Formats: sequence, C-alpha cells, structure tokens
Amino acid sequence: MEMMKEKFARLLLGEDMSGGGKGVSSALALSNAITNLAASVFGELRKLEPLSPENKARWKKEINWLLSVTDYIVELVPTQQMSSSGICMEVMTTKQRTDLQVNIPALRKLDGMLIENSTVLKYGFQDCLDNFNDQDEFYYVSKDADESEKGAKKDDKWWVPSVKFPPDGLSELTKKWLLFQKDSVTQVLKAAMAINAQILSEMEIPENYIDSLPKNGRNTLGDAIYKGITDEHFDPEQLLSTVDLSSEHKIVDLKSRIEASVVIWRRKMINKDAKAPWGSADVGHAVLESYSRILESLAHKVLSRIEDVMYADSLNQNPSLAQSKRNPITEVKMTSKKFPNASEEVEKLNAGRTLTPMELSDFMKWIVGHGDTEPK
Repeated sequence: MEMMKEKFARLLLGEDMSGGGKGVSSALALSNAITNLAASVFGELRKLEPLSPENKARWKKEINWLLSVTDYIVELVPTQQMSSSGICMEVMTTKQRTDLQVNIPALRKLDGMLIENSTVLKYGFQDCLDNFNDQDEFYYVSKDADESEKGAKKDDKWWVPSVKFPPDGLSELTKKWLLFQKDSVTQVLKAAMAINAQILSEMEIPENYIDSLPKNGRNTLGDAIYKGITDEHFDPEQLLSTVDLSSEHKIVDLKSRIEASVVIWRRKMINKDAKAPWGSADVGHAVLESYSRILESLAHKVLSRIEDVMYADSLNQNPSLAQSKRNPITEVKMTSKKFPNASEEVEKLNAGRTLTPMELSDFMKWIVGHGDTEPK
C-alpha cells in the first residue's frame, strides 16, 4: 500500500516531488512510468531464460496499478431507465471510453502471451521464457569464458551471449518447436505494432512541443534546404546530394527538422489557434501508446533472441555462413500495408486464433496428435 501511495503521488505531482509546479503533464508522467517499469523489469533481455519470480510479481502488480487509471476515463452514453412512476426515460450514463474499452483488453491479452497473466491465458510470455527452462539442447556461454569457448557470432550483436550446442546441433523437433514459438511471438508483434500505429495517428500533438518550434519552416530547415524544397522545380535527388547524410544521427536530425516544418505549415494551413494541451483526452492515448510500445519492444526482443539461437545453430552446422552479414533466418514479414490493421488484429485475438507458445513436452504431444504415432 505504501509503494502504491508513493507511485501515485509521483504521478499526481508530474514526477516533481518538490511540489514546485515543475512537473510534467499527467499523460507524460503515466507514459514515462510504464516505460520505466518495463525497462527496470525486463532490461535488454539477452537470453531465452525464465525471469525471476520477483520481477514477474512486480510487473503484474505495478502495471495493474498504472492501467487502473483507464477505468475512470469515461464517456457519456444514452441509456433507458425506468422511473419510480413507471415512465421510461432516456438518461446519460458513463462507460469506459470506447477506444480504451477495445484496446485495453486486447493489450492485456498480448501481455498475457508475453508476460504471464494467468487470468487471460494458460501460457504466456513468462511461460514462453519458462518453456526454455526445460530444454537441454543449447545453453549460453558465460561472458567470462575463453574466446575459444564462445565461438563465432554476429559482430553486430556483440552484447548477446554466445550459444553452444551439442556436436550434432539442435534436433529436428526442437527446430520445429522454435519455429512455432517464433510464429506465436510474431503474431503478438504484429498486433502490438498495429495498435501502436493506430494510437499514434489519433494522438494530438502536445502544445508544449508546438511552443518549442520556430515560428516558420525556414528557421527549422535552414535557408539552403528551405530554398531547395520551395523551389518551383523541386528535385529531391539534388536536395539529398547537398545535405550531409554521413551518419545515422545526421539523417535522424534532418528527418526531425522536416517533420517539425510539416507541423508548422499544416497548422498555418488550417489556421489552428485553439490550444490542444495533454488533458484528460490524451491521458488515455498516452497509456495505450506506451503500453503497446513496450509490448511491441518486448515481442521484438524475444523474436530476435529466438532468431539468434536459430542462426547460431545454422552457423554451427555450416561455418561458411559467418561470412554473411545478413541473418539467414527469415525476417518478420508484415502485410503489404505499412502496418497491419489494428481492428483486424484485435478481432483475431478475440476470436482466439492467436498461437499459444508451448512447452517442449506439450509440443511433442501436439506433434503426436497431428499424425505421428510416437514422440520423436
């Protein structure tokens, strides 16, 4: 109870415990709280192994605290009510806002697949990681081990521990099981991406961000880029040849400046004078965005760790693959759209068509039930 009081006190004060009025908005405070909680509980997720019971319990408890806020974000809807005199009247009553009513259960179901929520699914993400506890075909090498024991690995993932296998590598059953786990996590990733993209498209731009922008696009872009964009005969290739794209940081900086200019010009076009602070309507969006974002991130990490094991096994069988910089394992294939459709993914979840990660022993029984006569 004391922990919960302190947590909500920080949120109410906008993370400013001095009470000096320097805190952030409620929306940003909640978003930061969910993001920081996930970072402290799950970290970088370098291995496919169970998390500690303490971290599991902490996640389930504190994420429920933060999500409880959405129970009180409501809208008015007309309902029929019978008066004491027998007259039927239409009155306005409150219910949880529609977008929250749809997306919170969907995200909780994804949470159940990724982070063990026994009230939603029997097997969850912690169960998915727990599943790897009963396998004995691969293990992670200690970071203090000799270089000869660590073996070859991808240079672009130097921080991920090396994986070791038996001389013959993974069995065919374990490979099929890993592919099944991969397909399950891929569905979770697609659904989380779809919901996050939808929420981002609906969120209003915070006024404090607008106030921080220059008053016109020229100041944001700089004279050279502004002239190139607004020229009567615009040549994109000519513009790109004149800017410095030598590093990822500089490319991101250019993208941010162009995006800021678009915001400025769009506001001028629609002559938007009204203020749009992060009030009660954006609090709900902030919770949905941060919750779906951390689930998307976790699903991506698990998927990446599964692919690391599969790649290491293929490298163990064929060392010539070490010459390739590209992971031979098939990458996540999305639809032809930029993002999957959120409503379609939610319908799949509600219909129960999402795959469920299985323990290896369960998977063996499942294989037998699909045509084989005995476990291999």
